[in-house]
Amino acid sequence: MWSNLTARLSTKGSQKQTKPKSPTKKKSSGDAAERIAKHYLSKQGLKPIDQNVHYRFGEIDLIAMDGPQLVFVEVRYRKSISHGGSLASVDARKQKKIIKAAQLYLQQTYGNQPPSCRFDVIGISGSEETLNIQWIKNAFC
Repeated sequence: MWSNLTARLSTKGSQKQTKPKSPTKKKSSGDAAERIAKHYLSKQGLKPIDQNVHYRFGEIDLIAMDGPQLVFVEVRYRKSISHGGSLASVDARKQKKIIKAAQLYLQQTYGNQPPSCRFDVIGISGSEETLNIQWIKNAFC
């Protein structure tokens, strides 16, 4: 029975052709905001180390070095501030997820010798023509 099923699935005639999923509008705008934030931070003298570090319980958008200090950066984008600004969206629940992810990153990457670190938030709002970037250093922890 399984061999028949495997044979049917492996034949070219029965394979269903599907288009690859295109990224959602939210995902692509988030990616664009992260690129903008990375470029902005680079111009401010930070050196990018990593980005989009995923764990089952959370994600770190950007990781950079600011001199000897490791910086975990949460990037938030809002086209409009009518439902609250981008910075206000980093609530206590989100902060806990980021902190937990950062702890695991530090443990995996640096073991018992982690560098000094901080948590920053970059809030981006507006459109391409009227982009507003707000950077809060040491935003939480």
